[in-house]
Amino acid sequence: MSGNNYNDGGWEPVTRLGRMVQEGDIETMEDALNSGLPLKEPELVDQLLPGLEDEVLDINMVQRMTDSGRRVKFRCVVAVGNRDGFIGYAEGRDDQVGSAIQKAIGIAKLNMIQVPRGSGSWEDRSDRPHSLTRRTTGKAGSVEVELIPAPEGLGLAASDTVRHVLELAGIENAWTKSHGNTRTTVNLAKATYNALENASQSRHPRRRPDREEAEVSE
Repeated sequence: MSGNNYNDGGWEPVTRLGRMVQEGDIETMEDALNSGLPLKEPELVDQLLPGLEDEVLDINMVQRMTDSGRRVKFRCVVAVGNRDGFIGYAEGRDDQVGSAIQKAIGIAKLNMIQVPRGSGSWEDRSDRPHSLTRRTTGKAGSVEVELIPAPEGLGLAASDTVRHVLELAGIENAWTKSHGNTRTTVNLAKATYNALENASQSRHPRRRPDREEAEVSE
């Protein structure tokens, strides 16, 4: 769980967006995403979304043959979210499990999106943002996941992997359908994230940053 105050020492932003966050010109994650500037620093996400939670969805050992012999690495699939409309997803690889998890968490923060929430089911009369605003689908490999708004009280009619991602995004009630090789956790998790991203982009399309804005100091 993250919650550091990077203004108190340690974080020196190297991007325009990072400087705007540190100087207080951007105070919310929603404003950061709507700015059109790319997320390049996990620290700014920690500052705007204190208390982020992470969930390791899958850990696999992968092997590759090189000139020097067989190399073994670990691939970790991670989702991060604040259970209040923001979710990120990523995979990380490293020789050590712990390092692979930390890599995945850092990348997931850079893949943060805001999920539009509401009560999109015709059966629902709640004004509380507990579900999706509309039906959405996402694909990854052979897997396709469909997310459908549900009335309050239903809960999440989903597999464990899909449920973990939805819970971190703050979705409490939804019907879900999945097709393809759903035993592949990485594709199932990614398809779920892609479905949420499609819902997000349909409401808040991101402006493509210009070349100057996208530059990052190394």
